[in-house]
Order: sequence, then structure tokens, then C-alpha cells
Amino acid sequence: LAARHVVTAHGVRRLLLLSRRGPDAPGAGDLTRELSELGAHVTVVAADAADRDQLAAALAGIDPDHPLTAVVHTAGALSDATFTAQTAQHLDAVFAPKTDAARHLYELTRDQDLAAFVLYSSAAGTLGNPGQANYAAANAALDAYAHALRADGFPAVSLAWGLWADASGMTGHLDGGDQDRMSRQGALALSAEEGMALFDAALRSSEAVRVASRMNFPALRAAAAERRLPVVFRALVSPPRKAAHGAHADGASLAGELAGLPEADRRRRVLELVRTHASTVLGGQPVRPEQPFKEVGFDSLTAVELRNRLATATGVRLPATLIFDYPAPAALARHLLAELLPDTAPEQETPAEPAAPAAAVAVEAELHRIAAMDADDLVARALGALGA
Repeated sequence: LAARHVVTAHGVRRLLLLSRRGPDAPGAGDLTRELSELGAHVTVVAADAADRDQLAAALAGIDPDHPLTAVVHTAGALSDATFTAQTAQHLDAVFAPKTDAARHLYELTRDQDLAAFVLYSSAAGTLGNPGQANYAAANAALDAYAHALRADGFPAVSLAWGLWADASGMTGHLDGGDQDRMSRQGALALSAEEGMALFDAALRSSEAVRVASRMNFPALRAAAAERRLPVVFRALVSPPRKAAHGAHADGASLAGELAGLPEADRRRRVLELVRTHASTVLGGQPVRPEQPFKEVGFDSLTAVELRNRLATATGVRLPATLIFDYPAPAALARHLLAELLPDTAPEQETPAEPAAPAAAVAVEAELHRIAAMDADDLVARALGALGA
């Protein structure tokens, strides 16, 4: 898209396209022919920009009669994992194509009279994204690098992209559920035309970093009404005058409502709350009271989203292991009711173990509980196990 756009919209007539596979990259031949038919002279080279020597060799091949005038660094790579599972390899996989390559590109081209130095970043570095702590950090570093270069008078701009509608090597694995979840969190997909329009806007801007994302404003307003809008979005939508029906500014108002209800109605009200939020997280799929969360498709990301929604709705501090501790809506509702009205709720039951194979699921739940503990809790648990 970027190569085609600079040819058709900006009149560029000479392109050096770099990738690790070069001419062997899928679609490279078709793109070369297409751009050639548009009047561009295209050279495709296999070079890893994160390897300074390979990049230097590729740049050395540029015809001195047609010197380099602009750099567009579009590389990106994912290596997703939960925060506690991150390793040095996860960091290397995302930092190398992002920050190492950007630094090499700058160091090897800073003496040229460049009109533009464009870095493709990600909105994950600004907004965060579950399972992408390493990727968010790499892109935040890339944005910071653009700020530093721009402060020195270099024409750098970092474009922090949101989701694109066109599938790519980085987003082709996303299914409808993933996209629905992102939409509920406020992000909509950009079309190719919208993306390239934002590319041009960034080139005209004097800012070093621009977030290029299409926002779901109805979802943001709904989140604001339910008092769960992330701080970073609060300048984008007006604060609600009154909370939406069924939402509570804090747990006290929900607890007050429940205190005035008969016991059976309390249980029904909290169960309805749990099932409604669970259904929303699953994109409208109904969830029966005794139906295990894992059975209806909850994974680590949707589990966190449900926990966050319920924490906001109830004002109760809830653990990341919530649906492992209380693996069905009915069990979870009983737990929430006991937390909200500890003096009037029935005695809290021991968290139920999921259905067979019970041993394997119990081990998984225990591992999730341990992973969510802080250092003090882990020490206390270890001492308790030793009988200290």
C-alpha cells in the first residue's frame, strides 16, 4: 500500500523495496510489475534492516545519480505472550525490526537530504493491548525515537497505526470475536484509503508522533457512561451527565439497590449482571447460569475483559483469575453478592472445581492463581505450605 501510494499520489519514480525475503516475498513480483506499469523503476532487495551490514550494503547499491530522498520504515513483527510469560526472545523479536532497524536507517541516511523519514509504529504503544507488553514497549520506544530525531531537526514522524481492515501477516489471525472485542474497546478498522489519507496528513504535520486510528465513539461513550473509559480516551468524549441504566458509579450504589431487595431478587439481579456482561464480551452470545465460562469460549483476553467490566459495575476489587475461581455465572454471581453484602449474603461457598478432567483444570486454575500473585503473596503461600 505504501509503495503504491507514493507512486500514484506523490509521483515517486524510483523505489528501493527491502524485506528479509526480498524478491522471494509473497507478491513481490506482482507488485514490481504493477509499479513498473505505473512508470516507476523498482528494485527489490533481500536485506534485514535490523542487520546494519545488510542494510548498508543495500543502500550502497543506490544509483548516485538518483540519491535517496525519503525513507518509509513499515516493518513490524509480533511475539505475543502474557506479561508473566515474556522472555528475552519475545523482546528481541519485536524490538529488532522496530527500534534496531529504525536506528540503523537513521545512522546510515542522516547525511542525506531527506524530505521524509516515516516510521510505522502502533497504537499499542499509546493505548496498550492485552498480551502485547513487549510490542507496546517497542512501539513506545519507536515513538520516543521519532521525538528525539524531530527535536534535532530531522524530518522524522512516527505513525502509531490502529487496526487495518485489510488482513496482513500481523492481523490475519484475528477472527470476528477479536475484532468485536477491539470494537467494544473503542477501535474500528481503517480502510486502505483512510490509512493512506492519514499517512499524507502525518507528512504535512509538524508533530513527531501521530496516532492513526479510527475510533468507535458510541463504544467510548457507552464506556464513559459505565465509568470504565480508560483515562487516555477521556478527552475524546464528553463525560456523561448520568450513568446509563444498570451501570453504577461505584459498588455502594449497587449494594444499596441490592440491600432493598428480597434475597431471591438479589441473587437474580447479580446473576443477570454477570450474564449480561459475559454475553457482551462474547459478542451477544447467551450464557446459561450453570454453563462453564470455558465451555462458551472464554479465553485469557475475554476473561480479563469480563473481570474489568464486573469490577467497574460492582466496585469490587476482583482477581485476574476470577473465572477460574468461579467457573460459571451462577458461582460467580454468588461470590459477587457475598462481596457486596457480606452481612446479609449466605455463607460463601468454596470455589467450585470445573468438570472433568478435574485434575488438569484444577492445576491450570492453580497456576493462574499463582501467576496473579505479587511477591509478598507468593512468600506467604510458600511459608504456609512449609508449615511455617
